Order: sequence, then C-alpha cells, then structure tokens
Amino acid sequence: MERNDETNRAFRQIEKFARVLHPKEAEEPILAKPVRAAIYEWLTELNAADELAAIKVKPRRTALLYGPPGTGKTTLAHHLAARLGVPLIAVQSEQLVDSHLGATGKNIAILFDAMDVIGDNAICLFDEIDAIGSSRSNDDQACAREMNAALTTILTRIEQFKGVALAATNRRESLDPALWRRFGMQIEVALPGFNERYAILARYLDPMSLPDADMAVLAELTEGASPSLLEQMMHGIKRTLTLAKRLRSDVSKPEAVFETVLATISPPHEMPQPRLWSSDHRKSALEQISGISWPPTTIEFKESAE
Repeated sequence: MERNDETNRAFRQIEKFARVLHPKEAEEPILAKPVRAAIYEWLTELNAADELAAIKVKPRRTALLYGPPGTGKTTLAHHLAARLGVPLIAVQSEQLVDSHLGATGKNIAILFDAMDVIGDNAICLFDEIDAIGSSRSNDDQACAREMNAALTTILTRIEQFKGVALAATNRRESLDPALWRRFGMQIEVALPGFNERYAILARYLDPMSLPDADMAVLAELTEGASPSLLEQMMHGIKRTLTLAKRLRSDVSKPEAVFETVLATISPPHEMPQPRLWSSDHRKSALEQISGISWPPTTIEFKESAE
C-alpha cells in the first residue's frame, strides 16, 4: 500500500499499542478441516462484497478466535491478512490499559481513529482481548468503573468500525457476552488433532526427515500439545543434533536426545500434559521413541554443475 502523510501518522499512533506484521512474514497455519473451510469461505466472502450487495447481504467483517494458548491464533490472523494482501496490526490489548482515569477508553479511541484512517489497507487483531473485554463488574470501585467504561467504548467502536477486525482470547468464559455478540463469527482454534500434529512435526523437522511410521509415533505421543510446543520440540531436536559435534555430545540414541530437549520445554500447567511430558507416561513414551529410525536424514541442496 502507498502511504500518505495522514496514513503514516495513523501507523505511528497504532505502533504505540501494536506490532505491524507484514504479508511477506506470514506463515500458513496448519488447521483442522472445519477451521480451514471457515477461513476460506470468509476470504471468499470478503472478496465478493459487490456480489453479496446484489442480494442485500454485507460480508462479515469481524471474527473472534478463541482457544488454548499456543494454538496459532495470531498466525491465523496474520495469514488471513497476507491472503488479502495487507499487513496485520496486532494490538497487544493490555497495552491499551492505563491506570489514569479515562485513559484506557481514550487509548481505545485513539487506536480506532487511526484504524479508520487506514481502513481496508490493514487488518486489526486484538490479541488477548479479555484484558479489556472481561464481563462487566458491579463493583463500585474506581478501577471497576474504569474497565466498565472502557468496555463500553470498545463495544461501540467495534460496531462502528468499517474495516476487518479480529480478536483472540484464551479465556472465552471471561468475555462479556455483549462483546462476544459483536463479532460476526466465533471460531474455535483448538489443539491440533493427529493429522495436524503430524503435519506440524514434519514442517518443523524440515530439512530433516523421518520415515512416515516414525512421524506417526511422534504425532501419537504428542496428543494434547499445541503447535507452538511442537515447534519448540522439533527445533530443539534439530539444534541438539546440529551442535552435537561442537559440544561433543552423544546423540546416537533418540530417546536420550528427546529427553534432553524435553527437559528445557514444557506445556503450561493448565494445559493437557502430552505423554512425552506426563510424569506417569514419559518413561513408556521414551521407550517407544527408542525404536524409531535414527538419526533423521537431512535433505541437502547442492548446486548442479555448470
């Protein structure tokens, strides 16, 4: 997009509260089929505004993404923006909160005023929107009144907003019902199933690879893991194997390599504990890993001779 002075000022205002993620940096998320279908339909809808206007229907322009931490909600929003050819403005909702009287609502207004200037030249994501969108309190304390006023402001501004806006939360139960209803879609981004875990593990093991049967073992043993945890694990495996010569480490046994990596990463305590991380099942899980082909093969890219 070409920026004029007004647009540049709007982006500077937004950057007080948000990160601007550009299309070229986006990664396509690995999603369950129903979510992938919903996102594809929404993209089609947003690109067919004229056709929908002919039947007196407006494209939905807001969506709430909810699900456990690390399931890729920001990645999904970034991918959606990239498919539309615009940057994602990823608002850190807690950055809008200010202890001074009326300041939180003022920050929300500043953000939306800037977004109104930018219009369809970006998509806005309110990450962890529960920071400003939790259910209203009957408490008469100044803090509660301030947050209630801020919620009223964001309810009004989202309803008036003409651009495309998303929000993400790990705590759907804490959101105010009125805020939930403001979004045209509510999409659950759940923990990945077996097929999605398999694909995620393969993606982050690249350029190394294991036989299909061994990848299936890993996918089974990581049931309950989030995409971010799977990424950490596979990057850890590659890192350990690559640095073994420098560190003079013994990486001949897969179970030992996995045990080393697992000692440095773990899911949050409130999340499901996959077998590889469960104190009750880790030993048997590592025994299964001891039977996989090892080490992974590495795909080497060599320039062909002239």
